[in-house]
Amino acid sequence: MIFDLDGVLIDSEGLQYRAYSEVLRSFGVRVSREVYAREWIAAGHGSEYAVATFGLPLSPDELKERKNPIYHRMLSEGVRLMPGAAEAVARMARHFALAVATNSNASDTELALERTGLRPDFDAVVTRDRYEHPKPAPDAFLAAAKAVGLPPARCLVVEDSERGIRAASAAGIPAVAVPNEWTRGSDFGLAARRLESLDELTVQVAAEILGASVEGSIPS
Repeated sequence: MIFDLDGVLIDSEGLQYRAYSEVLRSFGVRVSREVYAREWIAAGHGSEYAVATFGLPLSPDELKERKNPIYHRMLSEGVRLMPGAAEAVARMARHFALAVATNSNASDTELALERTGLRPDFDAVVTRDRYEHPKPAPDAFLAAAKAVGLPPARCLVVEDSERGIRAASAAGIPAVAVPNEWTRGSDFGLAARRLESLDELTVQVAAEILGASVEGSIPS
């Protein structure tokens, strides 16, 4: 089973928004939560959008580089788990090999997993430096499937964003959508199932999607 990190396991989208807002404010720019949800989370090209829309005197990569230390500091000051995340991971770890596949960098990801106590439950952690193209390309999930030694069709992705669901679909991996306050209005038509919270992510749900038996044939 492959979990996204931001917005699925950790409550970080608000921190990302605050970090970008701090950088943009230095240029006299304010981006609303709605625009951030649309351009950064759903579309995945927020930095490019900001540079082009507001004529910023730096590149999208430079904007990200300015944001990164601010976001890392915020994570250090207090990263929180999404509701039900610890319990869901513990449930699934008893039956599945678990991986994280994220567009976040290695230092932020390891910090978040260590601070929340989730790191020991995961057999593999695939961060942005370990694959070529970010979501919605399939690279992250294909790398995660390879890392746990399973073909994509025998994996299950847990995502909160339309972009992540599209990436899973492109990888040939069934996906469960668990939207949060930033992504509830997204299109999850490609998801195998939509859940209202991680509390609804059970072994039975995963088994039904994967066509496995709870009694004995769940991949592990």
